[in-house]
Amino acid sequence: MNQQGILVTGGAGYIGSHVVRQLGEAGERVVVLDNLSRGFREAVTHGELVVGEVGDADLVHRILAEHGIGTVMHFAAFTIVPESVAQPLRYYQNNVCATRSLLDCCGSAGVEQVVFSSSAAVYGMPPSGIADEDSPTAPINPYGTSKLICEWMLRDLSAASRLRHVALRYFNVGGSDPGGRIGQSTPQATLLTKVAAEHVVGRRPHVSIYGTDYPTPDGTGIRDYIHVEDLASAHLAALRYLREAGPSVTLNVGYGRGASVREVLAAIEKVAGRPLVVREEPRRAGDPPVLVARADRIRSTLGWEPRHDSLEQLVGDALRWERTLMARKAVGTPA
Repeated sequence: MNQQGILVTGGAGYIGSHVVRQLGEAGERVVVLDNLSRGFREAVTHGELVVGEVGDADLVHRILAEHGIGTVMHFAAFTIVPESVAQPLRYYQNNVCATRSLLDCCGSAGVEQVVFSSSAAVYGMPPSGIADEDSPTAPINPYGTSKLICEWMLRDLSAASRLRHVALRYFNVGGSDPGGRIGQSTPQATLLTKVAAEHVVGRRPHVSIYGTDYPTPDGTGIRDYIHVEDLASAHLAALRYLREAGPSVTLNVGYGRGASVREVLAAIEKVAGRPLVVREEPRRAGDPPVLVARADRIRSTLGWEPRHDSLEQLVGDALRWERTLMARKAVGTPA
């Protein structure tokens, strides 16, 4: 075990909490910084939770110094695309300005390793629908733009200092801890697998398909869905890479294959054992027909290998977690 601590910002959220759990199970010393506006205290299964803002420089300086932090894993961000379109300055303040403050603190404290939670949203709408790390970046919403600006800050700071970073561009995340301990608890979630699982357990009256006339085999959008457990393990692989003195790098995190909306819903119907109530809606502005990762580079660079790359397992774990939430709600247990 490395004796330096790891600061995980946003570690009470969906993806961050899965990374914290894997870090804790690996024997790492973890400190979580989260304001709990969209995260949950109960999701932090390891380490110490500090409730506060990433943009609070005094607090961050104190955490870095008191806990001997050697690596920062930065998840804290607003992530809802339609909300970013409606409130762009809020997204730039929370995602960009707070990251700038965090990186300044890292520089002052001598932290030289950062793993950054980026997004496939930086690509916008690649003409072929397939994006590799060298594809042009052309985000089409403030959320994607905010992530790209943070990547640029990391790139420039790494060029000007001793800091090294891994920026991981996520594709579509789903599923939950196969052990049923944590999962996505976000109210009014927009991820397809979460929405469909909520419908199965009676929390939503239907599932909407936004666009059925795309130039795809069944007319619905195709995405690269990755299990959150595999996404979390990519962060531990990034940590090992940086500790072994790997240079700064930006990597896609996906499986390199796509599934359509109808295929995802069919998988959920199979696991649930009953049909869904599906409503067909018009396309949403800015949704690409296809967005799939070319994901060879992360395997060769980090030695990362997914272990949960089955659509049926992904939707099954999502549904199992949703049923767990309903059971906890029935007895008054926190999510």
